[in-house]
Amino acid sequence: DIFAGYIAKRMGLPIERLVVATNQNDILHRTLESGAYTKEGVTPTISPSMDIQVSSNFERALFEAYGRDGGAVAQLMSELKDSGGFPVSQGAIDVLRDIYGSGRASEAETSVTIAAMLERTGEVLCPHTAVGVKVAEEQGLSATPMITLATAHAAKFPDAVEAATGVRPPLPNRMGDLYQRSERVTRVGNDLGEIEALIRKMRAT
Repeated sequence: DIFAGYIAKRMGLPIERLVVATNQNDILHRTLESGAYTKEGVTPTISPSMDIQVSSNFERALFEAYGRDGGAVAQLMSELKDSGGFPVSQGAIDVLRDIYGSGRASEAETSVTIAAMLERTGEVLCPHTAVGVKVAEEQGLSATPMITLATAHAAKFPDAVEAATGVRPPLPNRMGDLYQRSERVTRVGNDLGEIEALIRKMRAT
């Protein structure tokens, strides 16, 4: 989401500041704070899409920060593979910090945010969205509105949301009978030609 925001900004969307929100697996926040990209262990959380230590889009952000020097970025990726991390050059980290702010939310803070937003607004947030809201609220007041991207419907994470709020989020109306619907499966062999033929067939129908 954050790199898509960067691309939109480069295309002319009037974005003042981009803010990276991370859960307790906070490698991007740590990198912007310390200037070093260093892998640590991944702790499972209620916001699992953020449970990463290698972000493919960060490689793209580095490419921009290093003046689109593919060789320099390739060297960094090699260091990451060999030693589990690398220092970001001062020039590149300055570029990144100029573009991105960052913050993190613990598991407890994520759950508290889900509950607080339900009480304040009536909106039920998914855990990933709650991480973004918590970090956004820490950025301080500004004349520019802060927009938090909602990552998923809360019903995708019913146990986490129910634990935080006491309310089990229902599926959206258009999907209310999802678990009663018939499954449709098309099996395709591990063959590029078969896959291409299936795509052409589906496009034609």
